[in-house]
This record gives sequence, structure tokens and C-alpha cells, in this order.
Amino acid sequence: MKRISCIALCIMLLPLLISAQTTVFKGAKIIPISSSPIESGVLIIEDGSIAAVGAEGEVDIPENATVRDVSGKVIMPGLVDSHSHIGEGSGGDRSSALHPDVRIMDTIDPRSDSFKKALAGGITTVNVMPGSGHLMSGQTVYLKLRDANSVEDMLFVDDPDKDIAGGLKMANGTNSIGDAPFPGTRGKSAALVRELFIKAQEYKRKLEQADGDEAKMPARDIGMETLVEVLNGERTVHNHTHRHDDILTAIRLSKEFGYRLVLHHVSEAWKVAEEIAEADVPASIIVLDSPGGKAEAVDIKYKNGAVLDDAGVTVGYHTDDGITDSRIFLRSGAFGVRAGMNRKAALRALTIANAKMLDVDDKVGTLEQGKHADFILLSGDPLSVYTHVLETWVEGNKRFDRSNPADKDFATGGYDVFRGNVHTHEN
Repeated sequence: MKRISCIALCIMLLPLLISAQTTVFKGAKIIPISSSPIESGVLIIEDGSIAAVGAEGEVDIPENATVRDVSGKVIMPGLVDSHSHIGEGSGGDRSSALHPDVRIMDTIDPRSDSFKKALAGGITTVNVMPGSGHLMSGQTVYLKLRDANSVEDMLFVDDPDKDIAGGLKMANGTNSIGDAPFPGTRGKSAALVRELFIKAQEYKRKLEQADGDEAKMPARDIGMETLVEVLNGERTVHNHTHRHDDILTAIRLSKEFGYRLVLHHVSEAWKVAEEIAEADVPASIIVLDSPGGKAEAVDIKYKNGAVLDDAGVTVGYHTDDGITDSRIFLRSGAFGVRAGMNRKAALRALTIANAKMLDVDDKVGTLEQGKHADFILLSGDPLSVYTHVLETWVEGNKRFDRSNPADKDFATGGYDVFRGNVHTHEN
């Protein structure tokens, strides 16, 4: 009986013993982002979080830890992509130009191989957006790239019916112009947005006047509820825009209705950097390394990041995958440095700056004690074209390993790999 009791006790304690497992990475150059690089560092992971980070000899390594010597490698935080379309989701349809009620979360495939593409590029957190063909195409969702059976397993919040799981995607400029019921001009685009927010202000007033009295509450409107969250500063607007005049229109509308705004793409931001800085609006920008695309992006410059950073704007890079392949996201920061951007700012633009835009900077974006153990192991300098992402870790779990032939397929293969049609490794 005593033996059975001991076995039962061990079985009961096993999950606790596993969850408390400590893993140590030592010898690598560590780039915490929040502080200066550590040439020969120690990163201690415990129960999915960062227990300690510092220089060798200055950090105590627990006796029971699994220790990995990764000398000659580089460790930095998992990358945060503030604008992507991975996950095979969708937004509003052509019945209206404004769909604040639509949730891309309801359409995400958590088993999509597009997430493996992102992990192969070192991305651990992503803002998945509906498209930009509408003035409002729906609600975005902030995802952690965990191994998941459902989209709920990937969220930063516990209950998406009670907690806000993402932002609101808006757009102006060429993409959202079209035949009725879509606006035919830029002026009409702004007017339609303004009209809907005025309705949302009235809906908000009715809610406040009802003060919880069900008999006085207005009829429930899930689109209006979303816009009230925007008006309350609880949900951020992520606004697709390119031309300098469209950028200023997006800022003008945010000021008029008092909502939080992140500018996206902003190809001509270098023309109005001071105005963006004065408005205290962050900018999530993209790098285009080949000609073509839409006419309104013709004046995009590699110097966009440098100009915005010099002006005092919080600036981050994004992939807009598949415009930029998630696997080469690090290259965006390298292009910024090539055009004069400060190296530290470029690395922040791939990590903590984007985390701030998604309101998750208390959890991810830097390597600091208490934050989630999201990090990447690199073969060399993060801004070198010769560097490979060797491993990607999410909350202390290895999600990508280039030494695994199946994982390497997703890092090096063509798009047929993501359709399940080809495997490039030798058997």
C-alpha cells in the first residue's frame, strides 16, 4: 500500500516537476533590447518565463538546470510583427465599406502552415489583420505563436468575449475606393468614417445614460460596441495608409474622435514626419525592395525608418505577409540601417516598438526577468544577410529548429512547402 501511495504521489507531482524545469543558455551574445548587448551572456528560462538574464559569472545558474552552451551564437527577443495576414483569415465582404463587427479571429486556422513560415523567420507575436479593401474591414487579433488546437490557445487574453483580443483595421486611399456602397473619392471615404463614428458617439451616450438599467439600454449593436471600445481608448485603430495627405487625414480623424491610432505602411511618412511626431502617433512601416505595386506607394523610401526615428516617432517594421515574406523579417531592420537608421532603433523596430503598438510590451519585446520566454537563437549578427534563425522559442517551448529537416523545409523551401506538396530535405 505504501508503494502504491508513493507511485500515486509521484504521478501527482510530475506535472509540477516538469513545469518547474529550468533551462539555461550560456555563452551567446545576448541582445536584450532593453539594455546593452551582453557579449557572453546567460539566459535562464523557468516555467515559460525569463528567470534571469545577465553576463556569465554574474548570474547564478541553478544546480538542477539543463545547461546549453551556445557560444558563438546570438540570442535576442522573439520578433513582433505588427501587421501580417498569416493564418488564412478573412474580414468584411462587399456588402458595405464598414465592418467594425467582423472578427478575423473567427476565421483563423491555427494549424495553417503560414505560422510555421513566421516561426522560421523568428516571429513569435503577430497582429493578424483583415485586408485593406474596406474603410473598416474588421477587428484584428494579436496572436502568440504557440502550438495550438484553436485560435483561443494563441490569444494574449483569456476570454475574447470579455477581453479585447486585438485592434480595428481601417484604411484610406486607393484600396478602399470603389463602386457603391464603397466611396468613390477620398473625400467621401473620410465622410463615411466620420458619419459612423458620430453614430457610435450617440450609442455611447445612450449606454452611459442607461447606467446599467436594462429597460433604458439601446438595442445591442456589436458593430457599435466595437467602435465604443475605440472611442474609450480600449481598442486601437490600425490604419492602412500611404500618401502623405492620406496620412494626415487618418491623424485628423483620430484627433476629432479621440481614438488611439497606429499608422501602417505610410510610404510617404518621410514627407510628414514632424506632423506624425507632433500627433504622438506610432508608425508601423514596411520595406519594399523591388519596383511595382500601387502608384500611391511610388515614393516609398528606405530612409523612412531613419527619418521617423530622428523626428521622435515610435517606429516599427512589419511584413504585411505575403508582401514581405515572414522568413526574412530581420532584413527589414537591415534595410533601415543601410539607409541611416540607428542600429539600436532598427532592432527595437522589430521587437519592443511593435509590442507597444499592440499593448503587449509588458509581456514580450525584450529579454527581461518576468517576461515571457520568447526568444530566438541566431547564427550571427541579426542584421546580416548571412545570418540564419537557428531556433525560435515561445514561452520556453522550442517552436522552430533549423537542425530539424522538416523545420528547415519551412525556412528554405518555396511556396509549395506551405501547400504540403514538397519536402526538400534528404530522407
